[in-house]
Amino acid sequence: MVKLKGIAHFSIPVSDVERSIKFYTEVVGCTKISADEKHAFLDAGGLCVLLCKQTPPINQPGGFDYVHHAFVIDSAQYKTIDDHLAKHGVKVLEKEDRAGRTINGPRTYFRDPDGTRLEFIDLTGYDPTPDKKRPRAS
Repeated sequence: MVKLKGIAHFSIPVSDVERSIKFYTEVVGCTKISADEKHAFLDAGGLCVLLCKQTPPINQPGGFDYVHHAFVIDSAQYKTIDDHLAKHGVKVLEKEDRAGRTINGPRTYFRDPDGTRLEFIDLTGYDPTPDKKRPRAS
């Protein structure tokens, strides 16, 4: 079996690299590392996020989507996250607070300019214990 040491990066498809750099730096809080016409490398608190140019549409409309990318923020920032998103014209899709599951804490879901579902979470706990008796994993 392979033993992972971590995640090197994850990729998000975008239709406009420059527009997405602006969104992911100003709204999400990433830091730009480098970019060209097809890619942008961003730092998200020590994890690399790679924006990759794709031909639109990136996301198809309709239906509830569970695929998303979650960004951890501290409690103080989380308390003001609705104002921050509103300031940037970003609509909140939903909010919830989970406890006693795999990934715990209050969270807010929203979309990037291409419709990719994103999450800000005030991570209060992470339980990687397999097969533990608890409600369905989150």
